[in-house]
Formats: sequence, structure tokens, C-alpha cells
Amino acid sequence: MRALVVDDEQNIRKVLNALLSENDFEVHEAAGVHDAGKIINEYYFDIAVVDLRLSDGSGIDILKAVKEQSPDTVVLIITAFASTETAIAAMKLGAYDYITKPFNIDEIRIVVKNIKEKIALQKRVNELEQYADAYRNIVGKSEAMHRMFHIIKKIAPFDTSVIITGESGTGKELVAKAIHETSRRANKPFMVINCASLPAELLESELFGYTKGAFTGAYASKRGLIEEANSGTLFLDEIGEMPLSLQAKMLRFLEDKKIRPIGSSSEIDVDVRIVSATNKDLTGMLEKGDFREDLYYRLSTFEIKLPSLKERKEDIPLLIDHFVKFFAKKFDKNIHAIEPAFIDYIMQQDLKGNVRELKNIIEREIILAENGIIQISGRCPAPIAAEQNYITHRIPENGMNMNEYLASVEKELLLKALLMSGGVKTKAAELLGLSFREFRYRLAKHK
Repeated sequence: MRALVVDDEQNIRKVLNALLSENDFEVHEAAGVHDAGKIINEYYFDIAVVDLRLSDGSGIDILKAVKEQSPDTVVLIITAFASTETAIAAMKLGAYDYITKPFNIDEIRIVVKNIKEKIALQKRVNELEQYADAYRNIVGKSEAMHRMFHIIKKIAPFDTSVIITGESGTGKELVAKAIHETSRRANKPFMVINCASLPAELLESELFGYTKGAFTGAYASKRGLIEEANSGTLFLDEIGEMPLSLQAKMLRFLEDKKIRPIGSSSEIDVDVRIVSATNKDLTGMLEKGDFREDLYYRLSTFEIKLPSLKERKEDIPLLIDHFVKFFAKKFDKNIHAIEPAFIDYIMQQDLKGNVRELKNIIEREIILAENGIIQISGRCPAPIAAEQNYITHRIPENGMNMNEYLASVEKELLLKALLMSGGVKTKAAELLGLSFREFRYRLAKHK
């Protein structure tokens, strides 16, 4: 965790540095608004301790700058000039607490300890909300799945790199979560990035982060996912889609355990376990020169090959039961029976999308089920032609540019969310189910 101390008195900075350091914070110091501004643009902070009156400005300006970059940063205001008005103003702007000088060191120590616990608890809550069911969601009793469970149990306690291979929809991310959740890093972050979902430049900035002004649109510094995953696990999905130029930078990180954010002149030490996944034939890509051999061997100390549903047909009834219970609860539907004929019918299908396709089928059937019974219907698993009645968007006879259409829809939703939230960006992001950083990125993308 990283802390910022801003005070124009050197002795105060030293005391606060010592208190924060003993709580395992990496501490950066600044004597005023100008110096603090430079540091804020360079790093992300978990906590900032800021003097209200500084020789070159107000601590309120630093509070605003910190909160603009990262709303989750905990800001503690200290000052020798206390007043109710300034306290209220600071709290309204997002300050965690307000302490007057001269302060008691033991009191500050307690406050810092409480803040550290608050940060750790919030991070853990976020992780548990997202990943709590990672291991139990891997459903299966087939021999192939038993072998996979055994491998996960063997390799999870060690920090060795793992590559997960298999067809699309077989559950590679679930296996990555299971490895993380049963490792010594289980209480640390688990970060995910899909290497196929972003162009090379954006993928690099997402992984390594950047400083303010590093490129057009970089209005504030951003911590990359590698740094966000420090002490935890980073899951690189679709690793076979990573551009060769970025593969070289990733290899250097794996060798040195250091990253340099785009636009930064300094390196950051990072301790991260890498788990990657692909549905591509990486050995074939090696022969063609589409994937670096040295990076491949760095990533694939262990390989876990996930079986397709064809290879574990006996697990399909278990998966059906699992998804029926999950979606019945999610949609508050009373499902009390699954016709055996429905299970037999699904067993006969060639589910090329594997578990993901089966999950989609069950979700649809739960929504449309009547009388609390899942049974064979013309809907499952329906050919594309039979599904066209459910498609709301139409393609013109002369075709269309799908990317432009989707971009226009995205821009419209951003504008609508801003209108509904009265221009409050954090609220608009919540309305769209986006993180504040992702929302800001999309705003910048559409100018």
C-alpha cells in the first residue's frame, strides 16, 4: 500500500512517515501543493495525510486532486487552524477525518491503524463479492475433472506460472480463480484482463499504467493492472492475442519483476503471480513466429488443459442442475422440476460453446419457463433462425458498420447516464455498472 504525506514542516513529515511505515505503507512526502501535484500525477495512493494550510496553497486543493484521480483514496486532513466550517468543507469533499495540531502520536497511530484496516477490509469485501464462489462453481465429477482438481490442489500453493488451455467456454477463468483462492495469495487482489478485448496501445496502458500527460487523453495518472495485482494474481486471458511488441515488455517484467508506467522515468517493484489462458495452439504460433518462445516458456511452467463438454458428458446433468438453481434464485423463479427428456435432449446436442453455451440455454429457459417446469421446447437449444423473433436490432439490406453503430449506442448511454445523475460522474458510472476509471476512459474516448 502507498501513502502520501503533505506538510510544510519537515519534522511533522518525518513523524507521519514513521507512523505510516510501521504500518507497511510505502510513503512519499511533499512540502506543498506544487510538489504534491507532481507526485499525485505519478502514483496512485491508498491514503493521503494532508496539512490544510501550506506555504504555497491549500490542502483542500490536494484533497480535490487526490479524489479526482482516485475516489477510493482515504484522505486525512490535519491542521493547526481548526474551525467547524473548514472541517465541514473537507468532509463534504470526501475527507475521512479531521485532526488538529498539535496531535497526540498515539492518537494518530490509532487512526492510521483504523484506516489500514478499513482499506484492507474494503479490498477484501470487493474481492469476496466478485470471487467468493470461484472454486465451488467448477462443477463436475467426471474422471477428467477429478484429474484437474488434483492438479489445482498440487500447484496452487506455489508461485509458479500456469497456463490454462482448452476450447472457448470451458471455464478457464474459473480455474484461474480457483488457483488464486487456494493459494497463499488468496487474501490479495485477483485482477483479470482479456488480451483480445483491447488494441495494443490500450492493452499496454491497462497493464502497465501511465502518468498524467503521457499521451493524448491521459488526464490523470493511472495505476496499471500489474501494479493493482501486487502481492496477488494477474490473470491474462486470451494470451495468444497479445501483440508481439507487448510480449517483449511482458517478458522483461517477468524477468525483472519491475514495471515502468508509460511516461514515467522510474520503475516500480511488483510481486505478482501470472496465470494465463488461451484457446489457441500456442506451439503452432511459436513455429510461425506469432508468439515469443521465451515468453511461452516463462508462462507455461505448468499447463492445465480443460476438457470440453464432449469429453465429460457425464457432468452435463450436474451442470444443468447447478445453473437451474443459480438462475431460479437470481430471477426469483420457483422451478420445482426438470423433465428427464430435457436433460436427454441437451446431452445429445453438440454444444460447441461448451459450459458457456449451456449456461446461456438454461438462463433463457428459466426466464421463459411456465408452471415451474424445465422441459423441451422449440426454444432449446434453438437454431439461429428460430431465435430471430427475439432479436430487436435489425440489419439494413445494404449492410451496416457495426463498430460505428455500437460506438453511437455507447455514447448515447454515457450522455443519458450523465443526465440522469445530474452530471455526477460517480453516480453515472454506477448507473452503467462501470468502475469510475472505466467510465472516465469511455468519456475521454468519445471526447
